[in-house]
Amino acid sequence: MNVNFQNWVKNRQLQIESYLENRLPAENCAPERLHEAMRYVVLGGGKRIRPLLSFAAGELNGADEARVIVVAAAVELIHAYSLVHDDLPCMDDDTLRRGKPTCHIQYDEPTALLVGDSLQSLAFQLMAEFYLTDNPKKQLEMIKQLAQAAGSRGMAGGQAIDLASVGKILTLPELEFMHIHKTGALIRAAVMLAAHCGDELSDDQLAHLDHFAKCIGLAFQVVDDVLDAEATTAALGKTAGKDAEQNKPTYVSILGVKQARELAKELKHDAYEALDRLGIATNRLLQVTDFIVQREF
Repeated sequence: MNVNFQNWVKNRQLQIESYLENRLPAENCAPERLHEAMRYVVLGGGKRIRPLLSFAAGELNGADEARVIVVAAAVELIHAYSLVHDDLPCMDDDTLRRGKPTCHIQYDEPTALLVGDSLQSLAFQLMAEFYLTDNPKKQLEMIKQLAQAAGSRGMAGGQAIDLASVGKILTLPELEFMHIHKTGALIRAAVMLAAHCGDELSDDQLAHLDHFAKCIGLAFQVVDDVLDAEATTAALGKTAGKDAEQNKPTYVSILGVKQARELAKELKHDAYEALDRLGIATNRLLQVTDFIVQREF
């Protein structure tokens, strides 16, 4: 990772952290415990991959940063809520997230449930509160797009498939279908919503950009599966080896580590090709793509 890109990543991470800190309710605002827990799970952790993708996508077509950061924050809040619920005993039953106790361990299960609900609501509040485009109809469509990405035809639906697949042997297409929804839908939203904040792109350009986002969403999950199998708990900031312990189907369980790594590289290549077809400068998205696929590889 070159120094200029490293500085860009650091600055964007600080930028989204500051924005989230200012938009989350203060700890001394009633109900204090709920607001404290919301801040606990959102602030001070994570690589902020989805906001980085939003910032990079916004650079494609001159999107106003003040608009892009709203989208980036909304997507990150949805992501944070999903992690809180994912860690609950009724889901993956995990005790560690981003190097610290999970929300239901630090607080309790009812608080964790309400934290997730509240973060999701706050995400849509931001999407409705600020002007993201000069076209109100387009903004309504963007809100709808985020709702679909988070719901039963997106992230929540993918999680349902994941829970139903424990102990089963899935085919590669079945696993891909699951992760297009569970992981990929929100990553695609991070890219596409930011692009909608800028100058109009053609239908062909939007299709190529969406294909890029689909590829990078799958690549992200492949890398996650490899890291879960190979990295330590300290390096991950969450419990390593959890997928194998719970007998979950993963890219590693189906393909093995070596082939999974190769698949990540193939998906990166496909993402590159999709960006090349856009016909505009895509340097920043290319850099973020490398950042995602090569992390700890």
